[in-house]
Amino acid sequence: MGALGALGAARIIAAMRLVIIERDGVLCVEREGYLRSPDDWQAQPGALEAIAQLNHAGYQVAVSAIWPGLGQGQFDMATVNAIQARMSKQLAAVGGRVDAVFFCPHAPDEACDCRKPQPGLLRQIGERYKTNLAQVHAVGASARDVQAAHAAGCIAHLVLTGKGAPAHTEPLPPEFPPGVQVHADLAAFAAARIAADEAAAALAALPTPAP
Repeated sequence: MGALGALGAARIIAAMRLVIIERDGVLCVEREGYLRSPDDWQAQPGALEAIAQLNHAGYQVAVSAIWPGLGQGQFDMATVNAIQARMSKQLAAVGGRVDAVFFCPHAPDEACDCRKPQPGLLRQIGERYKTNLAQVHAVGASARDVQAAHAAGCIAHLVLTGKGAPAHTEPLPPEFPPGVQVHADLAAFAAARIAADEAAAALAALPTPAP
């Protein structure tokens, strides 16, 4: 069974609105061999502002990531913390925040349950936040990301900014699970999510018809 690494102090509350965002391809530009230094960190266009918009709409945001270089000794936690500090600083500059980063440090041959498409990492997030994953939106950038979200019971979303983006989306290729919602990027996901919430709130505010 795989171990879970977590960075940041998540605020654990029973009633919340939570979005889980895959780091590579959704929040930041994907690199060959994963992030190894703060200089490798480059946010996707509009992604930081999208997180700020979600925060302002009442969402907590957790980030999931695969970081096998840590377990393989290619870098240490000081490097991880430096990368996280750069991300947090850039988010703060636009009024956003990430509550916690959860990561899998294992290589593919270690057969852990937290490396996507296995759902273990997302389930660990659900346990940490004490929330029902069936009510959580999980945003990924590849088939493996959305397979993990689907297996964990999340509401799965795909953005088309990662290297794993499919060549066509109507329909999605067969390796994508059913019911995946597709967005151009994280900004488009945030806009759609906030608009849906506002529409639901407006509907709930309508007076109940008299019997």
